[in-house]
Amino acid sequence: MKKGTLKQILLITDGCSNQGEDPVAVSELIYQQGITVNVIGILDDDHSEDPEGLKEVEEIASAGGGVSRIVYAETLPQTVQMVTKQAMTQTLQGVVNQELKQILGDKQTMEDLPPEKRGEVMEVVEDLGETSDLEVLVLVDTSASMSDKLPTVRESLEDLSLSMGARTGKNRFSIYTFPGKKQDVTEVMSWTPDMKKIASIFPKLTSGGITPTGPALKAVMNRFKVVPRLKEWSPQDEEFIEESGS
Repeated sequence: MKKGTLKQILLITDGCSNQGEDPVAVSELIYQQGITVNVIGILDDDHSEDPEGLKEVEEIASAGGGVSRIVYAETLPQTVQMVTKQAMTQTLQGVVNQELKQILGDKQTMEDLPPEKRGEVMEVVEDLGETSDLEVLVLVDTSASMSDKLPTVRESLEDLSLSMGARTGKNRFSIYTFPGKKQDVTEVMSWTPDMKKIASIFPKLTSGGITPTGPALKAVMNRFKVVPRLKEWSPQDEEFIEESGS
């Protein structure tokens, strides 16, 4: 099995989107591009809940093939690490199931294997989780209600960088915030293997405005590194070259 690059968007928000495209539909489109969308919804410290907001968090992650969690700010650091790792395992299990179908037939999945064989497959999944390259684009909601939560977000991302540093696979992170001043998103940190810049960046962030989650997700969809697929050679290519050169 080839070790590819696992691509994730980690959306951190505390409210319903209220402008632009449907974020659930955008998340489904992103997933079709091979990128998982994970969502963490942050509740206020007074433990008040917004049913519509919680529902949207779950629906965005489900459409994006990812993981969703609803947390209070104080538990955010542990949750960010858990969601990232759980999404990696979930993605890899999907890849393994596809390979098993090719070997065993369409009706066979990992759950259909005998316990001992299933254990062996899970060992492969765990190994791939440590050795595959990982790209995580963090998309942070900085609307007005997120103001007092940003320090906790910074702490959670620093912890994520440290925990991911123990992996043998390569890690790359980038950070975007929304709403942007003139665009849908603002690039806070371009792709980097570590997050040491976070301490200096986050104090400068300002919060305020609406929550255009759909447009923000759409804006970052193409911010991942794309490796062009080489076209397979065919006899028609040779004929075309000969005609072009004549």
